[in-house]
Amino acid sequence: RPRPRGGYGAGVSTPRGTTLAGQLAAMGFADTARAQRLLTEDLGLDAASRDADVLAALAAAADPDLALSTLARLPHDTALWAALRADEEFRARLIAVLGVSAALGGHLARHPGDWTLLSGPGALRRPSAEELSGDLLAAVLPGAGDSPAGPDPATALRVAYRRRLLHLAARDLTGADGFAEVAAELADLAAAALEAALAIARSQLPPDVARCRLAVIAMGKCGGRELNYASDIDVIFVAGDGDVAAATRLAAAMIRICSAIGTEEALFPVDPNLRPEGRDGPLVRTLASHRAYYERWAKTWEFQALLKARPVAGDAALGAEYLATVGPMVWESAQRENFVADVQAMRRRVLGSLPADRAGREIKLGPGGLRDIEFAVQLLQLVHGRTDETLRVGATLDALAALAKGGYVGREDAASLAAAYQFLRTVEHLLQLRHLRRTHTLPEDPAVLRQVGRAMRVMRREQGGAGGQAVEAADPADDLVAQWRRHASQARRLHEKLFYRPLLDAVARLPSDAVRLTR
Repeated sequence: RPRPRGGYGAGVSTPRGTTLAGQLAAMGFADTARAQRLLTEDLGLDAASRDADVLAALAAAADPDLALSTLARLPHDTALWAALRADEEFRARLIAVLGVSAALGGHLARHPGDWTLLSGPGALRRPSAEELSGDLLAAVLPGAGDSPAGPDPATALRVAYRRRLLHLAARDLTGADGFAEVAAELADLAAAALEAALAIARSQLPPDVARCRLAVIAMGKCGGRELNYASDIDVIFVAGDGDVAAATRLAAAMIRICSAIGTEEALFPVDPNLRPEGRDGPLVRTLASHRAYYERWAKTWEFQALLKARPVAGDAALGAEYLATVGPMVWESAQRENFVADVQAMRRRVLGSLPADRAGREIKLGPGGLRDIEFAVQLLQLVHGRTDETLRVGATLDALAALAKGGYVGREDAASLAAAYQFLRTVEHLLQLRHLRRTHTLPEDPAVLRQVGRAMRVMRREQGGAGGQAVEAADPADDLVAQWRRHASQARRLHEKLFYRPLLDAVARLPSDAVRLTR
């Protein structure tokens, strides 16, 4: 029989005569009595013969008890069980999802036919941004009411969005796609959902409002095409001349559609507070109003935020005009008075605001966390990018590669930062997948750490990553914590080295022509 895909606790051989409860305990199930009842009574599996491979796959899941209990919740489907028994690749994909994500398992329980997305050649195909947008728009267009979600287009959108998340998570958790591809697809999926939500909003508003020009600009990780599974979507709205009132109604309706909860969970919160003047400013501005604000009033951090701006929905031509307007301001912002000191001070304020009992476990904001890497990379981009256009990219990993290629960061340092970034983001993804809720804190519960560690081992093994027998034999929780400490220590050391370079401020204050002469 093929070796189970989990390593730790899975496929343990047991002495002849061992009870099923004893075998389940040896295989890594925590609640053996419940597991035995689910296997023998609810599912009626033949664990010793016909269904031995299914049991081994369940035991190899990140959380065997979660995988089994969710599988038992699915309505009985003869075709599903035939595929589970016969198709090793499908079995690995389905059980990988069930053992990590209670939220996606819940989606399958409500929409059991969606298991077919994980079977056959289409299960591994990565969709384009255009395909995702077309799929979600089709779900909300008139005539889509015969979908399982019913006639409500907002509900249909939530179902279609979760269906695409399921397809992506299965590829992610089995190592078929790497982190960069997963994060980019999550951003493309969010952009598609924004476009579909905008279409719903237009259909529900008067024709004169629906016809207005409105561009939706993604910021942050969505703008940079490096999104999380569970994240606010930061946006800025731009209206056509004379369309501010109508565009404000349209934008507000789109936000409500994305954040509303019904029979299905909400898509995601849409956060428009990176706009000029934040919460105190108008939700929507014209292009001229945006230009006037950034030319006169914008603070340093606002130009740093604009580094990842990307039009994702609505009027594409207006979005392109917005980028053409603010782009040159972004890349000249490093010449502002105290620019480097302002960016450095902002990072110190974030660190200082963290509760002492949480700072050491903060994947995102803590020392050696994601913000250390992102701030260092963005500061170098903004200082050197005004004369080197190869640095004008949104994604952190792409920016690191460009900085290394241009000689602004040593190749070994860039590789260490990239490895730390991918590790931290992968841990963050696995924590968020459980309930599709935002979380950035490494838990203290050894059971949760063990589940994350087990999931990472499968992903690493399937991608052909490092991990010898000594690592595989270690407790996954201990292995995860050791890796986290190593990566966080490296990231913090390199952040200090790059972020506080003595010459950065001097280079930032040089005229662009002088910088070009020194390169």
